[in-house]
Amino acid sequence: MPLHDLNRYGISRERGFLSDYEIDTVTLPDDFREVEHAADDLPALLTSGRVRSWLEQLPTPDAGALVDLVALGEQAVLRTAMIRYSFLVHAYVWGEATVPAALPANLAVPLVTLADAIGIPPVLNYAGYVLDNWRRLDKAGPIALDNIAMHQNFAGGQDENWFVLVHVAIEAAAGEVLDLAVKLVRAAEEADVTAAELHLTRMNAVWDAINAIFDRMPDRCDPYIYYSRVRPYIHGWKNNPATPQGLVYEGVGKFRGKPQAFRGQTGSQSSIVPAMDALFGVEHGQDELRIFLAELHHYRPPAHRRFIEDIGETSRLRSFSREQGPSLREAFNACVLQVARFRTRHLEYAASYINRQASTSPANDTDVGTGGTPFMKYLKKHRDESRAQLI
Repeated sequence: MPLHDLNRYGISRERGFLSDYEIDTVTLPDDFREVEHAADDLPALLTSGRVRSWLEQLPTPDAGALVDLVALGEQAVLRTAMIRYSFLVHAYVWGEATVPAALPANLAVPLVTLADAIGIPPVLNYAGYVLDNWRRLDKAGPIALDNIAMHQNFAGGQDENWFVLVHVAIEAAAGEVLDLAVKLVRAAEEADVTAAELHLTRMNAVWDAINAIFDRMPDRCDPYIYYSRVRPYIHGWKNNPATPQGLVYEGVGKFRGKPQAFRGQTGSQSSIVPAMDALFGVEHGQDELRIFLAELHHYRPPAHRRFIEDIGETSRLRSFSREQGPSLREAFNACVLQVARFRTRHLEYAASYINRQASTSPANDTDVGTGGTPFMKYLKKHRDESRAQLI
């Protein structure tokens, strides 16, 4: 299968996997007004301690009519409505001391309708939490940490905002890496050593910038605040002791009243590192995290899935680089090590932001990630496997 230009996958050099619009420019239909108001007021509703009583009063808008807008190219409207509902649903589940067994139909039915239209599971995912949930403060300025804001919040505050915005800035910076990935696939196909080395050298420099952004996470996101006030809301209801059977989605006919278990929002749903593994031909041994990551692939936007799959099917960069002189091999290895460096920082943050924090809630397990897998040993293993696959 040929690898297409980035725009065929909803990706750009300037924004990477981020939405090609900004959420503050999107207007939902009038019958979603009360839903939007509740979503905007979510920090106050959560602070009240009885968020469910407020959310259960929301009317059920005609989500089917919203889905019809797909034919008019209104993906931005669908995805924005999905953000609103997924935040409301997670607030409903995790916003009080006890965990419910079911989602009420006024939340469950619109959420499932929207998720089906977009092609993702009916739960908060990385696209809704990060990729589509941002805006620039100065529309003429760059997508950079000093010029972006998180739009939809749970509790709100600097720590929650910064946690998301660091990811937004990384995704924007990675746009050039994705553009270079396409060029590298073609350079390998055309046996163009000069172009391949040039692109790898540039990619190495861009990864320096990406890793520098990632290094800034502690600047305004405190580990204790993250663990106690940010992380609890982004858990899913699969492999979670607080929801051993999952949740019933009331009013959703296709589920037939049976509990459904879905993974929570996690940075592992970002498509950057999987795209790099596909480009560089980095493979991971069979383990629980690899199975988990394969499952998470279906939580990504469909077009982003296709990009990763097409890169994996077409990239001959590893074998091509191995066959050439030491200069190209060194450039290839430098980029593989940059991804390993990114994984190392992820591992360090997992230790400081999760494992070192006291566990006070069964829904905020220190050993299981928000996606629902024991992550520490596998993150280290995958980092080490990346380092081991130099050429």
